[in-house]
Amino acid sequence: MTAQIIDGKAIARSIRKQLKTEVTRLRQEGTTPGLAVVLVGDNPASQIYVNMKKKACKEVGIYSEEHKLAANISQGDLFSLIDRLNADQNIHGILVQLPLPQGLNEQEVLERISVTKDVDGFHPVNVGKLVSGFDAFVPCTPAGVMEMLTHIACDISGKKAVVIGRSNIVGKPVAQLLVNANATVTICHSQTKELEEECRAADILVVGIGRPEMIKRDWIKPGAIVIDVGINRVNQAIVGDVDFHQVSEVAGWITPVPGGVGPMTIAMLLRNTVVGAQSSK
Repeated sequence: MTAQIIDGKAIARSIRKQLKTEVTRLRQEGTTPGLAVVLVGDNPASQIYVNMKKKACKEVGIYSEEHKLAANISQGDLFSLIDRLNADQNIHGILVQLPLPQGLNEQEVLERISVTKDVDGFHPVNVGKLVSGFDAFVPCTPAGVMEMLTHIACDISGKKAVVIGRSNIVGKPVAQLLVNANATVTICHSQTKELEEECRAADILVVGIGRPEMIKRDWIKPGAIVIDVGINRVNQAIVGDVDFHQVSEVAGWITPVPGGVGPMTIAMLLRNTVVGAQSSK
């Protein structure tokens, strides 16, 4: 068996095209969706991500502004900026690029962002709404994973889903989204016993653990859907948490790295920003 590739680039391109049409409509009605990105410090990887987000915003017609702050900024000064952005009617989404430098309380910073502008979906209120099954901003990577499953017409209801990783950014929210879609979900992590057996039982396997090519061929149920959220640099190459070449011989569907989940994350950020603009009217 050779797995079919879930092309995140192509799906994201289609979503951006749809969003561009909606942004054009909103602008004609007098509302230009606006995204503010806050970058603290000079982390090179963070700057790359911010530049990608700015480019994507420009493509679909979203207004974007970047606030680049020194790594030694005080928590109070960072709060003041967030408060100003919360009050700015031209800004519909606020994203504080993570990780933050030492000395800043990440959770307090995220909680300072208005719930209605929390396009990353990390505010505890939005997390609580997600768990409760109410409409809320959904974290972008998990939202992208679900969009990919929708794209391949996966009937999630009743499926056995296994999520490897329990981060607040990916693992926990994607597990909750799968539960909300009526999957039977197991969350695995570093303390899970018989991890390979858990994986072999999965109809849908979502992996986000940050360990290069950890998931091998014999871990996979034949025909399973494998979503690789990992991004790892190995000898100047970018690889996922799944051994793509091995696993693609067994799985039914698989995402590549790069070109899989990554483009979807940015597309979902744009969608959340447009939703924020729609809700503000």
